[in-house]
Amino acid sequence: MGHGHGHGHGHALQPDADRRYLWIALSLIVGFMLVEVVVGFIADSLALLADAGHMVSDAGAIALALIAMRLAARPAAGAFTFGFKRAEILSALVNGLTLLIMTVIFTVEGIERLIEPPEVAGGLVLVVALVGIVVNLAATLVLSKANRQSLNVEGSFQHILTDLYAFIGTAAAGLVVLLTGWNGADAIASLFVAALMAVAGYRLVRESTRIFLEAAPRGLAPDEIRAVLTAADGVTDVHDLHVWEVTSGFPVLAAHVIVQPSFDCHERRDHLEHLLTEHFEIRHSTLQIDHDGGNGHTADAPAVAHRDDHSCPNLSSPAAPPA
Repeated sequence: MGHGHGHGHGHALQPDADRRYLWIALSLIVGFMLVEVVVGFIADSLALLADAGHMVSDAGAIALALIAMRLAARPAAGAFTFGFKRAEILSALVNGLTLLIMTVIFTVEGIERLIEPPEVAGGLVLVVALVGIVVNLAATLVLSKANRQSLNVEGSFQHILTDLYAFIGTAAAGLVVLLTGWNGADAIASLFVAALMAVAGYRLVRESTRIFLEAAPRGLAPDEIRAVLTAADGVTDVHDLHVWEVTSGFPVLAAHVIVQPSFDCHERRDHLEHLLTEHFEIRHSTLQIDHDGGNGHTADAPAVAHRDDHSCPNLSSPAAPPA
């Protein structure tokens, strides 16, 4: 039988490509987050504290992305045959779960404050929120230049973008408190931030869980892939087809392909690998190719000594000694 391994190395997580952008965004977020926590307690604003809590998750997402990049740079060794490329997905899952936990905390506190709103320094909230809009806009523009095919980088980008929207809502709440004196606007803004957290957290958990459960990557339908392979000249059947994702942008495929006896297994394998790359951008594949022995059955035998004329010879095997 023939076993093909098409190893493409243009994977999404580039260890050094986006590190500079991530460090810049992290510095902006952490610096302003510290200011916001202090002002949030001084102004007794839950909206500012909720924004600061969201920024903690943003900073964590960026830090985990940087750690994942460093881990992904390690070569595969020992039991870790794919290296540590899935570290990025693990960090995305942790970050998403953290967001969901924070959503519950700020939702409960926001409802309590909506019932009994405390005094809020509306002017201070407005000023800090306006500065936050500028800081998050700068961080968003920086991360927009990074490779967002990585789930972690995209998650960091979406978090900061969410923060940008949250600061707009907080600025509006501060303005309402300043103009009308209605302190409940701060609680409304905090609930708005919690809702944004819930959406971002759910998406991260959903996408990272799909990868851990080895579901087919989005945009890659196994039935469509099987149809393309089956339509190739000489192919009579494709089964045991599996397609999954090691990490963001790193799809992997394995399948058992049956070809007509008149076709060369190795040539067909190369052709099918080319189809996978051209149509689906799958560059890492393992294809077991066997000849059709008639009636749709494989003519593969368990040992070389019992191989019949229909089996697919292994070109890399040494020739048998003369009798």
